[in-house]
Amino acid sequence: MSVPAMEGDLVTLESGVTEIKTDELMTWKFGHSETLIATINTIPGSFSTSPGDAVGFRDRLKLDHQTGSLTITNTTSSDSGLYQLSIRSKRKTTYRFNVTVY
Repeated sequence: MSVPAMEGDLVTLESGVTEIKTDELMTWKFGHSETLIATINTIPGSFSTSPGDAVGFRDRLKLDHQTGSLTITNTTSSDSGLYQLSIRSKRKTTYRFNVTVY
């Protein structure tokens, strides 16, 4: 899915999930090198965007604790690229978003 944005905009990448199940592991990755930027692991109940802080998204990533959707605030051109969401429970599903910040 292609997602256009202007610098400074807020962009939400929808997970397609209405409610996270108790046995799901969700990972958000960025770029062709698939750098981990956020995780949701329902077994221990952890929601983390700290991997994204380590690669330049400092305090600009927000996870929806009900759906797993990822919001990027105050976008910059360096946020342009491929974002991947992997959802693992009984099976694995992957969603891809191509974000372009103008």
